Amino acid sequence: MPERLVVMLAYGGGNLIDIAGPLQAFESADRANAAAGNPAYRLITASEDGGPVRTAPGLSVMTVPLADLAGLAIDTLIVPGGLPTNGPFGLDRLVGWLAAHGPEARRLCSVCTGAFLLADAGLLEGKRATTHWSRSEELQQRHPDLRLEPDCIFINDGNVWSSGGVTAGIDLALALIEDDLGHEIALATARQLVVFMRRPGGQSQFTAPLALRSRAPAGFDDLHRWVAEHLSEDLRVERLAARAGMSPRNFARLYAAKAGTTPAKVVESMRLAAACRALEETDLPLKTIADAVGLATEQNLRRVLQRQFGIGPTDYRSRFGRRDEADGRH
Repeated sequence: MPERLVVMLAYGGGNLIDIAGPLQAFESADRANAAAGNPAYRLITASEDGGPVRTAPGLSVMTVPLADLAGLAIDTLIVPGGLPTNGPFGLDRLVGWLAAHGPEARRLCSVCTGAFLLADAGLLEGKRATTHWSRSEELQQRHPDLRLEPDCIFINDGNVWSSGGVTAGIDLALALIEDDLGHEIALATARQLVVFMRRPGGQSQFTAPLALRSRAPAGFDDLHRWVAEHLSEDLRVERLAARAGMSPRNFARLYAAKAGTTPAKVVESMRLAAACRALEETDLPLKTIADAVGLATEQNLRRVLQRQFGIGPTDYRSRFGRRDEADGRH
């Protein structure tokens, strides 16, 4: 089987891991596949004008000019992220090249905010896609025709593959390798890179507790401050209404009108945010945390975390909790 040409695009200020992570995965897969005497991939990094391109951390990568790709059969074209918030991004030539030549590739891929460039080039119209969780709303507003799924680590829709934030490019590359070379080679590659073959949970696990802490809507600030100090207590709508000096019916209607959600959902988000902080910063037993934040039982804590993030409290603590000072392990 002929080598598959993988082209990684680069531009000034791009994320280094978005570029290097997937390329390392493909190179590792090539080595894993070399035992069969069958090179799998040819890797090229290209930019508008070629030469060294300075990435966001300051390390430059060597590239060939886009013009050198003329006539080459591109199997997989990857656009990395690293774009500033609220473009224009100053990459009109690159977007124009993508619009003209992107459809020629067998697979179009984006890492992180690289999805913005694919979308600006008109290559994601009507497609399911994802991007970094913190930029999802911006991308959806910029391209309302997108079917954005912000919790996905990566997603495939036809010949388009997109991935979430930064290191999710490695997850994407492993999925592409599995699609090309089978599970055994992809698994060997994941083991070589010391990463999950399939990462459990979605991007939402990484938004906590930042997104949860910002979810309490404006307009009831005093009430929310009081709720945060009384999470372990009965916080049904009747008590919240009494605290706000309103009837339950009027309170529920006004709250929904201002907040776009129910008081119960906001209370649950605040309880979950407090539980996340406790899991990150303390070694308290799960039952103690559940009691303290008003979830009552360890089972309720597990259920709410699983529903919101796709992982349980023990997994959450192992990933985001503080390091064990005794032996240096996390």
